[in-house]
Amino acid sequence: MSGLALRDVVLRLDGRALFAPLSLEVAPGGVVTLMGPSGCGKSSLLAWLCGTLDPALAGQGSACLDGMDLDGLPPERRRLGILFQDDLLFPHLSVGGNLGFGLRPGLPRAERRARIEAALVEAEMPGFAARDPASLSGGQRARVALMRVLLAEPRALLLDEPFSRLDAALRGRFRRFVLDHAAALRLPVLLVTHDPADAEAAGGPVLHLASLATP
Repeated sequence: MSGLALRDVVLRLDGRALFAPLSLEVAPGGVVTLMGPSGCGKSSLLAWLCGTLDPALAGQGSACLDGMDLDGLPPERRRLGILFQDDLLFPHLSVGGNLGFGLRPGLPRAERRARIEAALVEAEMPGFAARDPASLSGGQRARVALMRVLLAEPRALLLDEPFSRLDAALRGRFRRFVLDHAAALRLPVLLVTHDPADAEAAGGPVLHLASLATP
């Protein structure tokens, strides 16, 4: 099956379920939005998918990406791209160096340079390869973070409230930038957000996680 599928997924803290068993399917190019109160396990669910779940939590259930079972795979083999609230650009690398970090090892230097420049053109930032990330605006940093994820050629995109720290005007533009790129690449997208406007823009099903754990 193409796309991302979760079956009967539960996360537990000290033996207590954070949310009811969750099953969902995200088709290529589609978006499913997860909403719910803080602490109900939305971000932890994305970490479980990536293989980076906090050891204090335990996960059960299954996840498949394009028919490949993700259980037991190391994070680097899961082919999942993720964007967070913070852009997480490396301050010691140039903009081009940050983008190059997403490329697979072993590419010829000329091809690496061409892919980085193409990504900058796509982000409407041609000629920015040598720039210090600290010199960028918030919107530029966000676009570089997305292009770095896409250069890694993920097969699905996870969004952990990546629009929440942007001002209202910039938020809408960057949200459209992300969703349009994911749709063009036919990536299944799982979006975690507190903002109904994000869910409306995504246009797909919205699932609400209710916290089951005792505070």
